[in-house]
Amino acid sequence: MVYVSEMYTTPPTTFGSELEELTYETLTKLAIPFYQVATGEALTMKDCSAIDDRLGIEVVKTIFLCNQKKTKFYLYITPADFKFITKDFGKKLAIPRVSFASAELLKERLGVIPGAATIFGLLNDPEHEIQLVFDRSVAQREWYGCSSGSVTNYMKLKTADLFETFLPYTGHKPVLID
Repeated sequence: MVYVSEMYTTPPTTFGSELEELTYETLTKLAIPFYQVATGEALTMKDCSAIDDRLGIEVVKTIFLCNQKKTKFYLYITPADFKFITKDFGKKLAIPRVSFASAELLKERLGVIPGAATIFGLLNDPEHEIQLVFDRSVAQREWYGCSSGSVTNYMKLKTADLFETFLPYTGHKPVLID
C-alpha cells in the first residue's frame, strides 16, 4: 500500500513538478481552499485507494486523449472505476475516434508524466487547445479529488470551486457527458 501523509490545508514545502507548484500558487491566488496529502508514488487507480481513504473522497480518473493527427486534445474526467472505451467517447461528443495521448504529448501539453494527469494541467493551455470533458456524475459531486500535478501529492477541493472559480480563471468551458 502506498504511503499517505496526514491532510494539510497549506501547500507542500517542496513540489514534485513545476505544474504542482503552479497549481498551489493558483489556488492560493484564487483563494480556493483545499486539503492535500503527500504520498508515495501513486501511478494507478489501485494505488489511490489509501489516498481516497485519507481524503474521504474518491480521486477521479483523468484521461488525456487526442485525435489521430494529434491536432485536437481532450482532457476527460471520470469516476475512478469507469471503464473507458474510446469509441463510446467519440460517439458522445460526435467526433472521430480518439486515442490515448503519448507520454511526450502529456508532458508537452499538460506538464505532467503518466499517472499525474490533472485538471490543473489546463494552466499550461493558455490557447485553449484542450477540450475539457467531464463525466456528469463527477461534476455533480460535492468534492473533487485529484493529483496536484505529480504522482506524490493529491488533493481535494469543492467541485463548485473548480467550476465557479478555477475554470473561469483558465477560460476552459467543460462539456458534460453521461
